[in-house]
This record gives sequence, structure tokens and C-alpha cells, in this order.
Amino acid sequence: MSLTLRTISREQHLAYIQSLPAASHMQVPAWADVKAEWRSESLGWFDKGGQLVGAGLVLYRQLPKIKRYLAYLPEGPVINWFAPNLDDWLRPMLAHLKQQGAFSVKMGPPVIIRRWDAAAIKSGIQDPEVKRLRDVEATHIEPRAFEVADRLRKMGWQQGEDGGAGFGDVQPRYVFQVPLANRSLEDVHKGFNQLWRRNIKKAEKAGVEVVQGSYAELDEWQRLYEITAERDHFRPRPLGYFQRMWTALNTEDPNRMRLYFARHEGENVAAATMLIVGGHVWYSYGASANHKREVRPSNAMQWRMLRDAYAMGATVYDLRGISDSLDETDHLFGLIQFKVGTGGQAAEYLGEWDFPLNKLLHKALDIYMSRR
Repeated sequence: MSLTLRTISREQHLAYIQSLPAASHMQVPAWADVKAEWRSESLGWFDKGGQLVGAGLVLYRQLPKIKRYLAYLPEGPVINWFAPNLDDWLRPMLAHLKQQGAFSVKMGPPVIIRRWDAAAIKSGIQDPEVKRLRDVEATHIEPRAFEVADRLRKMGWQQGEDGGAGFGDVQPRYVFQVPLANRSLEDVHKGFNQLWRRNIKKAEKAGVEVVQGSYAELDEWQRLYEITAERDHFRPRPLGYFQRMWTALNTEDPNRMRLYFARHEGENVAAATMLIVGGHVWYSYGASANHKREVRPSNAMQWRMLRDAYAMGATVYDLRGISDSLDETDHLFGLIQFKVGTGGQAAEYLGEWDFPLNKLLHKALDIYMSRR
């Protein structure tokens, strides 16, 4: 199959994404507007008949003082990763990006390599010998994903060592997902562990209500988010980022981003943002107050968001990143513990890959990033 690659318009790019069952929210054209500090470009792959068969959103970040760029395709490109001629897809992309002044390319193939169901993770947590998710036998393995990794290595793509936690990449390598396809809502609820079901009931009894928010309420979201950032010791994104995200994504598709609040006695005590692309729904950011945790607003909110995702016909509800640590003393352990209660599955992606087009500049960037 001979493929040609060229820059495409945002309209072509969006139409292609809309023709698919799902794609990453970081590969829709509007994501370029969210990441306004990067230069962006939409790439299209065409087959012999001139049919658009793949697309990629490239973000270019300029190196300080020189006109050379890091080209980044977050959770992309959206191509046929299992094609036997993967080389024919990626070679023209590298040639094009080099022509655009890129000294290094980073991409994140949206390919899942392993899955662990909740039962397997629980038994891993209970086993004192097991410290990491990767020490637990996977419930499902995708053999074709290993072939993709082999092909990438043969082509000269490299993978950074992330120390195993899965957060060394820009995007998380390990995520937690609740599959919704071919399941009843009752079945999804039954999949929750006892604690989750009890907490959902508790919130209901306490009169917690979950409502959808609007653009005007993003400052209220920000208030809760900054409380969370202080409590959990991370640097919060500014309000402007969420306003830009809302405007960019919902201009492209009025149902691309949603905001939820969990209220108790008229007070907002938890909030979350949701992103939607086709049948894939993400819980992307979460926030909560320091008080009223006993009324379990976060469980109530997740259950409402899950039900809404189900009503939209979503095939997967994605709770995004987890670390692969199953060690109870690890500060990230609470994250997997909370998410595993939904009865979903942990999934490991192939991770992010780099192609140094200029080895010297690539090395310099590596050193710079490790110092940061």
C-alpha cells in the first residue's frame, strides 16, 4: 500500500476523527488551541485512491534561541498501528517533520499492550511480594502490540526509561478504564466494590446532588481545584487554561467538554471535568474541598458521570492515569485504590517513543529536561 502524507485542513482532520469510533482528545484539531504556546499542524495520510486513511496533530515547541523544534504527537498519530507496513506510515512523517525544522520527534502510539482486571489487581495488592502492577500476571495481553514495539525499535525509535512508575512519559503509560460496551448499567454498578456502592448510597442519603456546570462556573471549579493542589502538593494550572480548553473544545464540538459539581446543602464540595470523543469518555481533572468528605461527593460524582457516559453510548469510561505502584506506602497508591473500586481494568499503553533527527540537539534537550 503506497501512502502519501501532507498537511491537511482542520476541517478535513475533524471529519476524519468524527468518522472513527473514538480517538484521543489530544488528537482532535481543537487541542492545538488548548496548547496555544505550541505551533501546530494537522497531518493526513492518503492511500493510492486519494482517500484519507490516517491523521495526526503535531505540536511544535521551539528550542530557546534557535529555530529548531521538538515535534510532539500526544497519544497519536491516529493511524493503523497494526499495519504490516508501519514503516510506510512513519517514514514520510519523519521526513516531513525534519523539513519543518524538527530536531526530535516524540509520539505516543494509542496501542494497549496489557490489561489487568480489578480482581487481578486486588490479589496483587494483597501479595506482600508484589510491588508493581507489572509483577502481576496480566488478564489480557495484546501480542500485536509487542510486534509494534519491535518494529519501532528496528526503525530507530527509542524509548526513555521512566523508572517504571509510568509517569516518566509526558502522558501516563498506565490508565484505569471502566468498559461499558455490551454491559447493562446494573452490571456496571454490580462491578463496583462494596465500599464504592456503600459510598454512593451514603452520598444519596446525605442529599448530595450532582449537577452539570457552565463556562461561567469555571472560577468556582478553579477554587476547588486550587484547594486540591495545595492539599496534594502539585502545581495547579491557571484558570485561563480551563477557560481556553472549554472554549476551544466546545467550539469544535458542543459536547466535547463538560463540568460537574457535587453539591451538599447548596455548597460545591467536589468538581470534575469530562472530555468526550466518539465513544471514549475521560474523567480528566478532579477537585474537592477539604471538608464534607464524609458525605462522599466524589463517589456520587463519578457514578453520575459514568451514567451520563453510558447514556451517550460510550464504550469506555476512562479515569486516566495511575502509577503502577501497588505498594501501600507509595504516595500514589491511593489513586489506584480509588479507581480499582469501580471494578474496571488497568491498561498499559505502549508508552511514548522518541526519534532523534539531530542526535546532538536531542541529547541537549534530554539533559535540559532531566535538570528541570
